[in-house]
Amino acid sequence: MEKLIRLSTIQDPGSQRLTWNKVPLSILIIKKIFDASVVPPFKDLVTWLVECRQMVVFIEEKVLQENLLQEDTEFQNLTTKLSIFREGKDDLTDKIDFIICLGGDGTLLYASSLFQQSVPPVLSFHLGSLGFLTPFQFENFQDQVNQVIEGNVPLTLRSRLKCVTCKKDSVCSRTLHINNIDKADASTHILVLNEVVVDRGPSPYLCNIDLYIERKLVTSVQGDGLIISTPTGSTAYATAAGASMVHPNVPAIVITPICPHSLSFRPVVVPAGAEIMVMVSPEARHTAWASFDGRNRQEIQHGDTLRITTSVYPVPSLCYQDQMSDWFESLAGCLNWNVRKSQKQFTDSTRTSSLTSLESLSERESDRDPEYV
Repeated sequence: MEKLIRLSTIQDPGSQRLTWNKVPLSILIIKKIFDASVVPPFKDLVTWLVECRQMVVFIEEKVLQENLLQEDTEFQNLTTKLSIFREGKDDLTDKIDFIICLGGDGTLLYASSLFQQSVPPVLSFHLGSLGFLTPFQFENFQDQVNQVIEGNVPLTLRSRLKCVTCKKDSVCSRTLHINNIDKADASTHILVLNEVVVDRGPSPYLCNIDLYIERKLVTSVQGDGLIISTPTGSTAYATAAGASMVHPNVPAIVITPICPHSLSFRPVVVPAGAEIMVMVSPEARHTAWASFDGRNRQEIQHGDTLRITTSVYPVPSLCYQDQMSDWFESLAGCLNWNVRKSQKQFTDSTRTSSLTSLESLSERESDRDPEYV
């Protein structure tokens, strides 16, 4: 019987590009709040999109409440043409074609939190502090936005983590796999772009938690806590805690201990599809606390279960150049990765002296008695 062989190929990251089925008409603008330096770019962008491009622009209600915008009569006249939304109250699903972020990395994290299922493509302008996830400069924003509207722009699909908190003895805790959990049965059901952090909170005691992978106990963590991050989050808190930096195209989950009380506990990388469970150890002296992308902080009681896996809803982040160039430029520009002074090269006189010394050493070695070589 002839054997059938299936060959699998690794996807080229460069094949990930933005294409539109129809011309985009609606844009959500996420602005860094309470930052006066972002107000002028914000006004320029909104005015251009509404008056020149005739697009439907969504703005968050709390942004329009900033003093600098309320005092601007010209901008206030423009607000009648804007669509206003409120976080946690208005559903943006299927209303937004793409997102523009004005600020730092936090604006992208916030945009991700607004969409707990499919996320529109995100164009991020660097108007914040670090800017690891915001590769675009604002000076030529019209050209950048026009290019996105035309399509065929490279993008990175940044994976997110699906995080579910199950109370002790709940239906959720007895469900075999996290993907089968009904959202109504979970205490917390949230998608994060960077990481989930489990720590000891205000307790003076060690954080003592059990780590399960695919429902098998892997180890017990004794220390300040645990970081479970996406590849995107591997260059955030996880890097500060000693984890490797993982390219966002790698399908993986990074598990990093925080100040472990063990010299041998090193960060590990597991497959993206694995289900991770974290529980407070029965022997723990206190509870633990969890936060999701730095928000929604909550206490994990004895018997509660925090279940995590990779979500099927990534964040399509638009690239300035391409997936590789943007990432390595961010490593060098934001984190000074492998930045050091170059070693000086030999001058002609130094090179001649060095070669002479090497030849002299070689001659002495060859003159030695073979018995002692």
